[in-house]
Amino acid sequence: MDLAEHKTRELHSLYKIAFALAVFTIVYNVAEGAISVLLGYADESLALLGFGTDSFVEVISGLGIYHMIRRVRQNPESSRDTFERQALRTTGVSFFILAAGLVISAGYNLITRHKPETTIRGVVISLISIIIMVLLIAGKTRTGKKLDSDAILADAECTKVCIYMSVILLFSSTINELTGFIYTDSLGTLGLAYLSFKEGKECLFKAKNNVNCGCHKL
Repeated sequence: MDLAEHKTRELHSLYKIAFALAVFTIVYNVAEGAISVLLGYADESLALLGFGTDSFVEVISGLGIYHMIRRVRQNPESSRDTFERQALRTTGVSFFILAAGLVISAGYNLITRHKPETTIRGVVISLISIIIMVLLIAGKTRTGKKLDSDAILADAECTKVCIYMSVILLFSSTINELTGFIYTDSLGTLGLAYLSFKEGKECLFKAKNNVNCGCHKL
């Protein structure tokens, strides 16, 4: 096997890994979203419900990332195309709607002094999410460096936002479970709303200016 053939096979293998990571991200977010929404509704935990809804929005972004990897594989020097820009715009608008809904719902819960029945499942889901996201970031970063792909490395940086959201859910759920403080779930929800708003702005900025992710600057 000559050097060129070896390099071609190595690139093929690396792109297969990149595709697998993108598909796993989509599938995981669908599963996480469904479970979190159902359990959040059952436990009357607004933070867990909002966290699950965010996961569904991330699916739209994930589809754009999958498409991006296909584009980069075919032409590493190509720019973001129409599909990716539309996915970013849709994701951005969805995050804005989610943020508004979370703020309104959290405000209502603060006024009515509503608290969830339990938040232990929020603790478990957030811990699992943090572990999965850390592994995904490591995998995407390693693959992106080997492919010398700024786009894939940028996607890895953007995944950090999911960790921030998981940490907010973990803290609010843990404090509520340990202390029963009536406002923790609503305050955690407001934290998720803030990150959703920031991520929405980031998505629309990227769609307009054709730049890579800067979510890690939050």
